[in-house]
Amino acid sequence: MTAILPDWLAEIPGEQPHPLIFATVSGAHLYGFPSRDSDVDLRGVHLLPLDQVIGLRPGEETITRSWLREGVEVDLVTHDLAKFCRLLLGRNGYVLEQLLSPLVVASSPLHEELRALASGCLTRHHAHHYLGFARTQRRLFERTGELKPLLYAFRVLLTGIHLMRTGELVADLTRLLHGGPPYLAELVAAKRAAEHGVLPGDAPDPVRLAGDLDRLTAELGAARDASALPDTASAHDALHDFVVSARLLGGAER
Repeated sequence: MTAILPDWLAEIPGEQPHPLIFATVSGAHLYGFPSRDSDVDLRGVHLLPLDQVIGLRPGEETITRSWLREGVEVDLVTHDLAKFCRLLLGRNGYVLEQLLSPLVVASSPLHEELRALASGCLTRHHAHHYLGFARTQRRLFERTGELKPLLYAFRVLLTGIHLMRTGELVADLTRLLHGGPPYLAELVAAKRAAEHGVLPGDAPDPVRLAGDLDRLTAELGAARDASALPDTASAHDALHDFVVSARLLGGAER
């Protein structure tokens, strides 16, 4: 079960100061465990006009907005195309998940071209992104006792393991349950009932949770070491040409 996204999301890309190459939904909706009160995390790429790139009044490389609409909190972050491509080449799994998200609010031919280049950005070193994110979320869970960071920790570990083994990026935890402990489905159901809920009373004890997180962390490290993914990205030149072409054409002829 996935929470239904509001119809008015499709209006937001047209309200931005620069044309969007794409806008997708990230966060809990993408990860497979949105609750009724989850924020909507919109992520995307905008295209700065040429004069704001080569002139003396540079445009904003990153635009961030948060607001309430019809009782729903919307969090929007977009990067200019060049910055987004630099992030892609920086072994950043988060931006890859945004680019490849199946929850598409706005798309374009440039979006499809960029998606086609994504495989050339994948390396075994993306495992470091997922290992680091898991550590951060695990510490947050240990401090707060909230279910959300615990599920985030399991999600990123399982996403990273699957990526290292198959070269396929799957951000939805419900598609990865077979690789995790048997109680994960029950935790997902509990998270869907409350965005900031604590562990349900029948959840596994902290020792078991810690042991399972340790096991998956070690599994991700081993999957990284055995991965057939390359050490370096192959898409650098292709992304350079893509950014130059998109900038010169302004996206109008693509």
